[in-house]
Amino acid sequence: MKTSMDCLHAHDSLTSEIVSNEVEFLSETLGNLRDSGEISNDAYLEAGGIQGGLSLIASLIDQEVSDDEIQMQLDQLITRALRISTNYPEMDGKIENYRS
Repeated sequence: MKTSMDCLHAHDSLTSEIVSNEVEFLSETLGNLRDSGEISNDAYLEAGGIQGGLSLIASLIDQEVSDDEIQMQLDQLITRALRISTNYPEMDGKIENYRS
């Protein structure tokens, strides 16, 4: 989760397409990890909050909400992702192993 958020935060010009692609990747990857037993259902549910937040950000971008508001939402998700990384330190590596 942390790596996903860092990648999005590093973009100079974040688009809804970039964010939506990350949501899609996370959705598929987290489902695969849960189904294979590599992450717990609790970890899956916590990570789902990040997915939902990213979907909200993609929507805000489409609605041309101010960059300040989008940045505020992204910062909140980064904080949540750090908390998830602390609670489930192996999750970030497992997610990134699915990235091509």
